[in-house]
Amino acid sequence: MTTTDPATSTTRTLRHDLIATLEDSGFRLTAPRRQVTDSIESQIEAFTAEDLCETVPRVGRATVYRTIKLLVEAGALCKLAMPDGAPKYSLARVGHHHHTVCVRCGKVGEFRDSTVERMLRSLSKEVDGQIVGHRMEVYVDCSDCSTG
Repeated sequence: MTTTDPATSTTRTLRHDLIATLEDSGFRLTAPRRQVTDSIESQIEAFTAEDLCETVPRVGRATVYRTIKLLVEAGALCKLAMPDGAPKYSLARVGHHHHTVCVRCGKVGEFRDSTVERMLRSLSKEVDGQIVGHRMEVYVDCSDCSTG
């Protein structure tokens, strides 16, 4: 009988998705890009480009930044505006969603809310033009910081 570790299965799926995203966009999957995607997949929390550069010291900074940009543009990574202005990134694990960002520790969470989606649909009827996108980050004191 064969068992499947859900964490390993999810990692394989994410890796395939990141690799497929790059290949589908017409980019060669070089060894440095593989190292970057492997490092992204191993991130548990949101990360900065600098964090990623530190995890792949043999990969050029330009390659790290370019790979992040390609994955954000393809929708495989989310780019988060942080209170200090430095962006953080996280894997886009679910469909359309929004983020919470702790103003103390920088912890990032994801949420989906039908009320927000209804508000956006209503807003689309009131604006002069067509809404082509939006971004929402809710800044919070996370439960770890507010009880500590």
